[in-house]
Amino acid sequence: MFLNSLNLISLTLIAATVSQTPALTPRFNNAIALDSYAVAQTTQLKLNNLLLKGRQYIQAKDYDRALASYEQAADLDSANPKIFSGIGYVQILKEDYDAAIKAYEQAISLTPDNPKLHYALGYSLGKSGENKEAAEAYKKATDLEPLNIQNHVGLGVVLLRAKEYDQAISAYQVVLALDPNNEQAYQVISRILIKQERYQQAINLLRPVILKYPKLAALQIELANILISQGNIEASLQTLETAKKNNPQNYSLYLSTGNALYQQGELNAALTEYQQAAKLSSNDPQAIAGIGKVYLAQESYFKAVVTFRNLTEIEPNNPRGHHDLGIALKARNRKDEAIAAFDRAFDLYEQEGNDKEAKNVTILIDEIGNDE
Repeated sequence: MFLNSLNLISLTLIAATVSQTPALTPRFNNAIALDSYAVAQTTQLKLNNLLLKGRQYIQAKDYDRALASYEQAADLDSANPKIFSGIGYVQILKEDYDAAIKAYEQAISLTPDNPKLHYALGYSLGKSGENKEAAEAYKKATDLEPLNIQNHVGLGVVLLRAKEYDQAISAYQVVLALDPNNEQAYQVISRILIKQERYQQAINLLRPVILKYPKLAALQIELANILISQGNIEASLQTLETAKKNNPQNYSLYLSTGNALYQQGELNAALTEYQQAAKLSSNDPQAIAGIGKVYLAQESYFKAVVTFRNLTEIEPNNPRGHHDLGIALKARNRKDEAIAAFDRAFDLYEQEGNDKEAKNVTILIDEIGNDE
């Protein structure tokens, strides 16, 4: 969402030409004045040409040349904030966020009251992991442009990353005040409340919204997850069933229903839900993983092997798929294939820094060795 907004903002800024040259004077008192005017006109033409090239290079995704064009433009007009904003935008496209920060700080030093520049600075700081500094930039944007919902969303995101949960809730409450139908804001607030174990507050937040907007499936899934976390699986299933009546083509509802039924041990019913989710969203990895784990629980190991092999083809870098494939192969006594799957899972877990699961895989490999 941000990049779309920033794209329009920054391209507009980049496209705008620098300060217009003074109008042509009808008479010149001397040759010096005429020469100065000619130099200014030449400089302006060079500047416009560089900005045009920069835009063209961005459209062609040639970001290095775009950056070079804007940097040359900055040499010609070092007091133009729009040029530094353009440099910042290109640096974001290059994912060089530290350089983007410097460019936006330079632009802000030239026009400190431009909310879009503070927003872009906040985004760049957030991408660099400097969430508290990003929050300050977003707060400045909200002060300058309080009715722009994206400023408050940006603020909420970085406060959430900084684990400033109460402040994040406040930011998203402003979002809801500006846009009472904002589904994302309800989701974020409810998840914060769950994280803080304020379950009843989360339920109280979601229920009236769901009654008012029954087609907001994501919020019904949030409510169902809260009820599951409280151990109230029956109420969770009722919530999901109601949601499916209003949103019969939403695969996420079937996926969540499958998860709830699986927790209850209702494997056949869970399998039906996972299969429907996979039908509605072809090759969805979560649905396929759900089908596979049901087959494992039912000891239908051949079907589990086929399912998890499919999953590893869809998500080759997901260690869990290889892990579960190894379990299914081991159960069918296909030891060499199982060890190969476990080895792949082990490597991927290590890459993620997941030492616990890597150790679990090692234990399974040792068990195969001990059986021989």
